Amino acid sequence: MQLHKILTPLCAAALLSLPVSWAAAQTAADNVLLQMQEAARKGDKARLSALLPQAAGHPLEPWAAYWELKARLNTAAPSEVDAFLQRWRGTYQEDRLRNDWLLLLGQRRQWNDFARMLPEYRMNDDKEVRCYDLAIQTIEQRQPEHATQEVVRLWHGQRDADDGCTYAASELYAIKKLDDNDIWKRARLSAELNRQTGARRAVAIVAPDALQHVSEVFASPAKYLAGTSKVRGDTRRELASLALIRIASNDPEQAANLMDTRWGSQLRAEERDWVWGVIGKVSARRLSSDAVDYFAKAGKSERMSEEAQEWMVRANLRAGNWKAVRKTIDAMPAALQADSAWVYWKARALLNDRHVSQAEQAEAQRLLQSIASVKGFYEKLALEDLGQVVQMPPAPQPLTPQEQAAAAQNPGLQRALYAINMGLRSEGVREWNYTVGLHIPGGMTDRELLAAADLACKQQVWDRCINTSERTREVIDWKQRFPMPFRDAVIAQSKNIGLDPAYVYGLIRQESRFIMDARSHVGASGLMQVMPATARWTAKKIGMTDFQPSMINDRDVNIVIGTSYLKLALDDFDGSMPMAAAGYNAGPGRPRNWRNGPVLDGAIWAENVPFTETRDYVKKVLSNTTNYAALITGQPQSLKARLGTVGPKVTMAEYNRDLP
Repeated sequence: MQLHKILTPLCAAALLSLPVSWAAAQTAADNVLLQMQEAARKGDKARLSALLPQAAGHPLEPWAAYWELKARLNTAAPSEVDAFLQRWRGTYQEDRLRNDWLLLLGQRRQWNDFARMLPEYRMNDDKEVRCYDLAIQTIEQRQPEHATQEVVRLWHGQRDADDGCTYAASELYAIKKLDDNDIWKRARLSAELNRQTGARRAVAIVAPDALQHVSEVFASPAKYLAGTSKVRGDTRRELASLALIRIASNDPEQAANLMDTRWGSQLRAEERDWVWGVIGKVSARRLSSDAVDYFAKAGKSERMSEEAQEWMVRANLRAGNWKAVRKTIDAMPAALQADSAWVYWKARALLNDRHVSQAEQAEAQRLLQSIASVKGFYEKLALEDLGQVVQMPPAPQPLTPQEQAAAAQNPGLQRALYAINMGLRSEGVREWNYTVGLHIPGGMTDRELLAAADLACKQQVWDRCINTSERTREVIDWKQRFPMPFRDAVIAQSKNIGLDPAYVYGLIRQESRFIMDARSHVGASGLMQVMPATARWTAKKIGMTDFQPSMINDRDVNIVIGTSYLKLALDDFDGSMPMAAAGYNAGPGRPRNWRNGPVLDGAIWAENVPFTETRDYVKKVLSNTTNYAALITGQPQSLKARLGTVGPKVTMAEYNRDLP
């Protein structure tokens, strides 16, 4: 790999001021860094130690040193850690290793060393580190006023309950700052998420003698419920609720029958409502009309998991039960209510109530105004509900040469760009994000973010350009947030096949962030993230007789294949952009099923897409499309017009069953 091929002009310019021998050494060392990255992924300590001396003097030497020490951190002497932190002081790698070391000290319960190391930890974004800190303060009887609430929030907010937050919870439970229900709630969350380790950790705090039964609950919940348990009292009911939750996750009808015939009368309100919430959630995700009735059997929705509360809203949106929508949102935790989705749907619920008072109408308007903007999906819908249109915001004041120079000379940004351009994308992205968001408390200012985004745009590192520009709080640079690389190729191809180029750009921005060699975990490739089988099918369909799989990462071929498939999907769904986007992400068969049922407002249909990834994808693609249309045409746009309505197929034309 040659220096002139891997360095950005920025980094190359920086190197010109260095001694010639040092710059020449980098050419040979780039490959060493790539080898070390691979060794780090494999956990090859010997290989890392052997290669480390060859990385000396390289711009990315901090990464080499980090990989080598991180691989053997469990056996490293504290003096080695201190030496690393001192040598690379001020870098991302210093703070990354400090984070790793703090976690290890917490696991070892070495509180004095933890307390000594913590004050210089800059990122402060690791929940487990924060929980260890709160545990120490609890042990020393100096916990802050809201320590209990914070630990519960962090612990319950984790998909997998980690050691730090579990330990902090156990310390608070020991001094009666947490009650039994707080602990069992974590066990229920773990059961709902099918995380046996998390459930065991929670049960170990509140009922250690019952630990052996947790394995039985997860292995065969129906068998556990049918058997004779030696456990009695509250623990018996709680374990039964865990078993019912596991059954509901796979067979909500069976769980509902068990609740109606036996267990509903035996459980306490907290347990009973949680179980009905899971039954309702799973049914709602299957778009079953029974979901609303299942949710209605719960006494209070606030006793469900937050995910179940969200699905209760979705099920009632689908059923048109606006009063239930409003009531459920009002019962959500304050932080969840503040999400723009639930702010928007509460406003809509108020406006759809035929008996709404003037005060409630005013509240609905206030809610819409609180989120209305051109930034996101629900923000745009709120804007349109207020009678406004989506159009480009005014451009910010141009960056000054001084602002541009400060970004270009930032060491963290330089290292990040170097890493990305030489193939260490993951490392480069992590260092970039740290530099713009965490190195300084509160992150960069808006003007600094615009300058950093401008630097990434000029280097055609489009994902960092977009991500960084989206971080601004007050000012918006629309062209940074919605760049249009390869404009001639995309617009020409789109128009050639009768496809809206704004829709194509909206999809590419979500699929790959314009990364040419992007590859997903399932094997999709290129700008439009096309799967190999889909590429072969589409190429054959459009008469591309010379297509070879290796061609899919060619920019123009990827655009032709991707846009052609998108047009075929759009035609198959009678021009529905939300359904075609869902089909592009999840395959066409699923949205064909998801459209069955009542005719829905497109936004309600999108909110009820069962897959979290696809639901988020549809919203973002349609929101992106609206923004790109404003950019391309210079005219006001409507997101609602693109969403339309979604319902059962009404045309006589058959689906294209060959569409992959």
